[in-house]
Amino acid sequence: MRRAPAAVSTVLALGLLLTACGKGKDEEAPPPVAAAQQCDGTLSPAAAAALESVLGTKTFSEAGSGGLDRTVDVLIEDQAREGRPPGHPSMCEVTTGASPKSGLDVDVWLNDSGSLYDDGTTKWWNQGRSLYAMGREASADTKSAALFVGCASPRLKGSDKQPTPIGAELKFDKPIKGAYPANTPATREAYLTVLHSVTLAVVKELGCENNAGLPETPVFETKKWRGQP
Repeated sequence: MRRAPAAVSTVLALGLLLTACGKGKDEEAPPPVAAAQQCDGTLSPAAAAALESVLGTKTFSEAGSGGLDRTVDVLIEDQAREGRPPGHPSMCEVTTGASPKSGLDVDVWLNDSGSLYDDGTTKWWNQGRSLYAMGREASADTKSAALFVGCASPRLKGSDKQPTPIGAELKFDKPIKGAYPANTPATREAYLTVLHSVTLAVVKELGCENNAGLPETPVFETKKWRGQP
């Protein structure tokens, strides 16, 4: 058998090495994920567009955290348990694919029936937080949004007599050297669009009567805080 000349062998070896290195790079950099695939597929087209808008990108890293089924299971388990429920993973964590990375974190949990922002003790309007007529209560500012509902469901023990209070919160996760989005109606409505879509998916999966009072599309009608002039 004839041997390849040394120069040819060297070129072939170099080519194989470069190919191997190229494969390694591909494996280290997974393909970007679209907005619609975030939060376990619970985002409506409007919510996916809002996510892209507020984070300024159309590409995201692989979605993380508990997901829809796990979140629903935890809500049912916590509601059946006596005493304070333990901690659990958030519903979803969204991270941008580009650097510096920013993102959103959405959590859904059982809350106390009287635990709402609009309790008359804090002047939230002076802190740039707006109150909206959606669910039991909805509010948002430049850093976060919150949505509270009451769910009557066969999957939640005793909720037919007293709806189970459920809270949902979205937090903006900014880069260390970055900044929060501008506190504008567009930012707050984008937050609430994402949060509404995730929460609506959760209450539908729970089988809450009348979708726990949530409309199919978010409501952006603002209202005054308790004590606001």
